Amino acid sequence: MNQRTVFFISDQTGITAETLGRSLLTQFESVKFRQVTVPFIATVDKALEAVAQIDLVAKVEGVRPIVFSTLVHDELRNLLRGADCLFLDFIDAFVGPLEREIGVKSSHTSGKAHGMADSSGYTRRIDAMNFALANDDGASTAAYADADVILVGVSRSGKTPTCLYLALQFGVAPANYPLTGDELDGNRLPRALRQHRHKLFGLTIEPERLCEIRSERRPDSEYSSPQQVDYEVRAAEAIFRANGVPFVDTTRSSIEEIASTVLSELEIERLI
Repeated sequence: MNQRTVFFISDQTGITAETLGRSLLTQFESVKFRQVTVPFIATVDKALEAVAQIDLVAKVEGVRPIVFSTLVHDELRNLLRGADCLFLDFIDAFVGPLEREIGVKSSHTSGKAHGMADSSGYTRRIDAMNFALANDDGASTAAYADADVILVGVSRSGKTPTCLYLALQFGVAPANYPLTGDELDGNRLPRALRQHRHKLFGLTIEPERLCEIRSERRPDSEYSSPQQVDYEVRAAEAIFRANGVPFVDTTRSSIEEIASTVLSELEIERLI
């Protein structure tokens, strides 16, 4: 398999460069990418160190690396352009056309995307994270009236990670409730959920995949047995259908896709 080294260069965390760059790399399935993130390139010395690192990789591997950059300052970007690499500059690609269209020069200020300039939005995300942790896995149902969404499903179907993503990314206050034991019988919603039916969203998963996930946690147990898993998945889906709870199969979906589906289906406003 063809292999290339990829650098994500940023004057802050590198999250934006990683997100955009990795989205593009998914289109090249036959290539294996060794990914290196180099954050906080905020000075000339740091930029020169990054150039030296990139040049060394090019020399050792015999092929120039690919660099995705979100560096804001022209001086630092120009230094990186001199490296032995394919330099893909997200700022130059998008900010320039935006300036021309809007008719206003950008501030060229670093740290805007993931900083704390919007303190209210940051606080909202932290509050949502705290809410998600306090209302995880049905530990408490007293605050369900304050939840924006309540994810429901069997154990290990993806409820907790989806809740955390909804909170951190969108500032949505999520809770989740596991369907277990006698609650899976009779196609009835658990008592704690009945008055919050309009907030419910179900997660299901293919039994074969759920067996694999549970076996990693508790191998050779009833919890991970094919018979138990198949029963739980079928019973949970029957509850969703009988009570008009929308649900999605998480087997082949990323957390990002699941979260977007939840927001869209329940028409929840993205607060961030």
